[in-house]
Amino acid sequence: MVVHVLEEMRIRALGVIDDAVVELSPGFTAVTGETGAGKTMVVTSLGLLLGGRADAALVRIGAKAAVVEGRLTVDARSAAAVRAEEAGAELDDGVLLISRTLSAEGRSRAHLGGRSVPVGVLGELADDLVAVHGQTDQQGLLRPARQRQALDRYAGAAVAVPLEKYAGAYRRLRAVSAELEELTTRARERAQEADLLRFGLEEVEAAEPRPGEDEELAAEAERLGHAEALASAAVVAHAALAGNPEDPEGVDAATLVAGAHRAVEAVRSHDQALAGLADRIGEIGILLSDVAGDLARYADNLDADPIRLSAVEERRAALSQLTRKYGETIADVLAWAEQGAARLAELDGDDDRIGELTAEHDALRAELGGLAQTLTDARTEAAGRFAEAVTTELASLAMPHARVTFAIRQTETETEADGIEVGGRPVVFGPHGADEVELLLAPHPGAPPRPIAKGASGGELSRVMLAVEVVFAGSDPVPTYLFDEVDAGVGGKAAVEVGRRLAKLARSAQVVVVTHLPQVAAFADRHLVVEKTNDGSVTRSGVKAMEGEDRVRELSRMLAGQEDSELARAHAEELLEAARAGR
Repeated sequence: MVVHVLEEMRIRALGVIDDAVVELSPGFTAVTGETGAGKTMVVTSLGLLLGGRADAALVRIGAKAAVVEGRLTVDARSAAAVRAEEAGAELDDGVLLISRTLSAEGRSRAHLGGRSVPVGVLGELADDLVAVHGQTDQQGLLRPARQRQALDRYAGAAVAVPLEKYAGAYRRLRAVSAELEELTTRARERAQEADLLRFGLEEVEAAEPRPGEDEELAAEAERLGHAEALASAAVVAHAALAGNPEDPEGVDAATLVAGAHRAVEAVRSHDQALAGLADRIGEIGILLSDVAGDLARYADNLDADPIRLSAVEERRAALSQLTRKYGETIADVLAWAEQGAARLAELDGDDDRIGELTAEHDALRAELGGLAQTLTDARTEAAGRFAEAVTTELASLAMPHARVTFAIRQTETETEADGIEVGGRPVVFGPHGADEVELLLAPHPGAPPRPIAKGASGGELSRVMLAVEVVFAGSDPVPTYLFDEVDAGVGGKAAVEVGRRLAKLARSAQVVVVTHLPQVAAFADRHLVVEKTNDGSVTRSGVKAMEGEDRVRELSRMLAGQEDSELARAHAEELLEAARAGR
């Protein structure tokens, strides 16, 4: 059951299209038209809606911007709907609106469900919504990596589950290998670093510095170096405050303050204000007495000690050796020593770490070997079913004798250490396992299977691509398929079979095909024609749905280039009748 349907696209100022609306049906829609009419703009427009690369050259000359808008019906429970709502989009009764604007200057904006979103969000929805196939996609199928992806997609959980485990182990192995290489290749540098750290730590440990010791010694050295001057200043200050016993006639501050205190104390009872001043003078006298006593004790205790000064300077010199090498202050030196000890422990533990990493490295390679073997077995089993199903489809696409097979092989490594063991031998491995997957085609009996890049013509490659998608539709369906001239290089009976197979695919999905073959278009449920106006543009009325007589005329044009040819018309009607009967 189709849970997503692309109902309509509006295209404005894109390439030759001025303003056109493309209305699509749930089944098989064919898009035809004269060469250069703008049919491929339908593919380009859908690509833009799904986050494709925006090229300013696509904007119609003279227009400021190109705009593509799409309307889809979606199942609210689907992954695409959930992702859209996570991005802030709103679904209107199961309808999701998507728009993409491309300015002539190259700027691009995207909107999803009425909300502005990064263009990348549209790309995230693409895998769940639409599979777009054109000539470039056929070329992509020629690459072994794409062929492996196709096989893995077909195999489903049988490959996906072990591949997820393999990918995790592979990433861990890469990280372990990088760390091992760093440890081993820089062993000499790390040994030198350890020696320097060890020497520095031993030097700091021998000096036994204390926090703040450098500041304390600096202050003590300053005091001892000026002991005589400090003592003389203390004696002079003491004499000025408390008097000099050797000069009884001298005047000192304590005597003067005491006289002042006696003067006001004698009359303080007569005025309260003066009493307050008397108390303050008394306090000054007490303070002077205390300071004078402290100065006397300071002078008595201060002693010029050349031996102590020498010891202080020697200690300061030893600490300076440390601060020149390891920090501005002793606090910085102690912090360096703490960090250095931790780093040395780390470096000394490298041998143990190398041993641990080596053991983990070997265990991971063994685990990867087992998972790679599981992947090989699952791919081999799926390859047989996949190839048989595609071969059956090719028989229905006028290639009755063609046979598709897969070659799954591994490449042995020159040295065992460079690979992992799969099937009892060391082989090259990568992020997706150890398998090299290649799709082979034998177009007729007796022809050796050859890579499709070498063994398939353009028409054969188109049919192989279509056969692959029909097989996928039964196992891993995508809601909408868009084929851009997938029938290139095909004609005659093969073209009829391509149309029949596209109609079969449309039973389980929405199929839109840009085609130049009337045999294909005849099988469509809805037939759209892109027509240019006289000025070379495609307007709103330039995308028409062909029905009845109009459809016969379009098929006649495609058959013979003559819309009114009776012979072509008869052939067109015959095609339509055969298509209805052969569905």
